[in-house]
Amino acid sequence: MKYLSLLIICLLFSCGKKQDVLLPKSNLTIVKDIQDHSPIYIFFKKEGNDTIADLNRKSAIISTNWIFNIDKRLPLKLVIPQVIKMQEKKRADSAHKNENAENYYSYADSVGKNLAFVPFTKVYYKMERPNKDNFVVYFKKGRKQVFMGNREINTTQILQHFYSIKFEKVPNLVFVFDKNMSYEEYIRYKILLHKYVTSNLDRLPVEFIL
Repeated sequence: MKYLSLLIICLLFSCGKKQDVLLPKSNLTIVKDIQDHSPIYIFFKKEGNDTIADLNRKSAIISTNWIFNIDKRLPLKLVIPQVIKMQEKKRADSAHKNENAENYYSYADSVGKNLAFVPFTKVYYKMERPNKDNFVVYFKKGRKQVFMGNREINTTQILQHFYSIKFEKVPNLVFVFDKNMSYEEYIRYKILLHKYVTSNLDRLPVEFIL
């Protein structure tokens, strides 16, 4: 709770003006503690009828672990371009690069009452359609289940269903997320995937946002 309070204070007074981030919540903790980190904020901002993903990267140090604190109300289509921008910046800076530095999304563990984190260091985002040779797992806005081929299944059954199919040639398994889903919904999927599909999402390094 002390860590959470500190984060909220930092958010409220960052850049000399009052701003806050409403973090996603989950009842699962993937990673609980991160050392040597610096924060990146993406705030929810309204300009007239438009919603803006307002990026604040002033405290981001290339050689540290990066924690992305992103407002849960933002749609994925606004969040991911900002995340891509920061990923490219870190990957391109060879002079200050630290091979051990990771990237994490932050969220609030509603049970443990602490901040928690889900890693995404080696994920490459693409805002385009995947190759037709891939086997797509589609995460649609507002649905509790996911689509695989012409079937709708629970997230926990993705690998079981994939391995049950008799392919002539085993395709690559790729995740496609609805660009209109909220960031909060996306993080909930990421947490479930990390726990039930694979303990390391870096094994599926490309995610498509459509």
